[in-house]
Amino acid sequence: MPSVDQTVAVDAVATVDPASLEKSISQATQALLGYRQSDGHWVFELEADSTIPSEYVLLRHYLAEPVDSELEAKIANYLRRTQGAHGGWPLVQDGAFDMSASVKSYFALKMIGDSVDAPHMVRAREAIRSRGGAANSNVFTRFLLAFYGVVSWRAVPVLPVEIMLLPMWSPFHLNRISYWARTTIVPLMVLAALKPIAKNPKGVGIDELFLQDPRSLGMTAKAPHQSWGWFVLFRSLDVILRAVEPLFPKKLRARAIDSAVAFIEERLNGEDGLGAIYPPMANTVMMYEAFGRPADYPPRAVTRRGIDKLLVIGEHEAYCQPCVSPVWDTGLTCHALIEASGADSAEAKQALDWLKTKQVLDLKGDWAVKRPDVRPGGWAFQYNNAHYPDLDDTAVVVMAMDRARRQSGSQEYDNAIARGREWIEGMQSRDGGWAAFDVDNLEYYLNNIPFSDHGALLDPPTEDVTARCISMLAQLGETAETSKAVADGVTYLRRTQLAEGSWYGRWGLNYVYGTWSVLCALNVAGVDHKDPMIRKAVDWLLSIQNKDGGWGEDAVSYRLDYRGFESAPSTSSQTAWALLGLMAAGEVGNPAVARGVGYLKATQTEKGLWDEARYTATGFPRVFYLRYHGYSKFFPLWALARYRNLSSTNSRVVGVGM
Repeated sequence: MPSVDQTVAVDAVATVDPASLEKSISQATQALLGYRQSDGHWVFELEADSTIPSEYVLLRHYLAEPVDSELEAKIANYLRRTQGAHGGWPLVQDGAFDMSASVKSYFALKMIGDSVDAPHMVRAREAIRSRGGAANSNVFTRFLLAFYGVVSWRAVPVLPVEIMLLPMWSPFHLNRISYWARTTIVPLMVLAALKPIAKNPKGVGIDELFLQDPRSLGMTAKAPHQSWGWFVLFRSLDVILRAVEPLFPKKLRARAIDSAVAFIEERLNGEDGLGAIYPPMANTVMMYEAFGRPADYPPRAVTRRGIDKLLVIGEHEAYCQPCVSPVWDTGLTCHALIEASGADSAEAKQALDWLKTKQVLDLKGDWAVKRPDVRPGGWAFQYNNAHYPDLDDTAVVVMAMDRARRQSGSQEYDNAIARGREWIEGMQSRDGGWAAFDVDNLEYYLNNIPFSDHGALLDPPTEDVTARCISMLAQLGETAETSKAVADGVTYLRRTQLAEGSWYGRWGLNYVYGTWSVLCALNVAGVDHKDPMIRKAVDWLLSIQNKDGGWGEDAVSYRLDYRGFESAPSTSSQTAWALLGLMAAGEVGNPAVARGVGYLKATQTEKGLWDEARYTATGFPRVFYLRYHGYSKFFPLWALARYRNLSSTNSRVVGVGM
């Protein structure tokens, strides 16, 4: 469970004692090895905000499952502890009030049995009502409330399941949205067609959170990211669909539902679940419940078991993860161990052998709709998610295998590396960038539909994933001169650098993460360290270093009206990213790097690792953030070992992609 971040003072002119540094690296390595699973891989907790554990509680009561009082008590403890000083619940530690997180958390606590007169419930209710009430919840929360009968179906967008039957050229085809939206929306469309109501044996409601009769609630207002022109157009379309939907032929609706079920059951993915993420899995279970399928109906039962596998249950608290991250954790840990121990790391070798078994070689997922001639060869983020491999994970794993191959001379990873490279090269979008799961997912107009008030319906290319793919190709020997893919990618990065010198980080928080990723890519791709693009980035990183020697950035940096860096207390992971980026740019001898190393050494715990309560990763900007419990374990070790290794060489050049 979270612990308090540390604040330390680091000398303005820091020096790093080699013996002390070696001791820190050794302690961190041994501590990291202690988290290894029996088959050699790593998987750390992946914590989001209070919404997922709240939804888990509400799902159980929706289904009228037997009450697990002990589990609910632990989840309640977690929810009470994460309540903010403002009375509501934030999306990140110490973050601002978030309406949807607060409404779901209050609802879950009330469902568990907390009295509405308890002080924490009174504070939550007052915080919600003082900000306009639960009517200001987002679309996903409104759907949940519709399932519970709190609001009517007039309060949510029309999602006709007949979308399943649209041709590929349609502007609303499923393949025009991201994988996470696709897998979430398909079972949700079936639910919207059937309009089931929760069993809710306790009869709990939350009318008190509204300033008006919740059943009189209409549609959501325009979201800040949406343009008025597109919004009015799509709202008008919603009005038309709402009027004509009851007239759709019953046979057409039945065929569309059958198509949706076929889509889901092809991708059920065993206990790893549809999309291997919580929302599609929960929607799938609710869909089977709406069909009247019993709890032991195999597709429903296997998905429901998968949801319970996402639980993290401690002695006093429990929460539900949005998904698990074993491939990501293991790939990054391998890099840290190879950096720290070189080719002698038997543990890294065993982990890479485990990763080799997880490569998707025989199934063309949804990505193949736009790239039918590309062979599969990627890795998913989770244990199993073959329809949705991840470019970021694939690049990280390939680079780790290549590093091991370089040092050992073994050829055992050659085929895995070649197939991963082939897939990455085939997945480049037409603008020169790479996205996380899809290709050319550039239909930005779709973020203006009423359902997309979160603004995360798409999976377009981003700077951090593009950088990772360039890093992989360049580490394998390609340059801008020899590879059009690398050349186009570097051009994309030149185009997307901000005036201040930084790059956006879509999947890590935020500009520190993006800038680290890009500097690593530019370095290994052979861009001169004196290039103005690199110098601006270095100057920016140096300018935002905290007085304690570390780096930290706040989640508010994702604001739509970004005007410059948003500082925050230093964290071990963000400090490590900044250090790795600076060292990739040739700054290993810069005093700022020594101060950053000093910060990491000073904040290392007696157990050899680092405490990090702040969230430093991103699910969806402005909507959903992540706290990878592994980030404070492998990234600082990686940075310290990199500093040691470069300081002991004459060239001081980073010769790998990350």
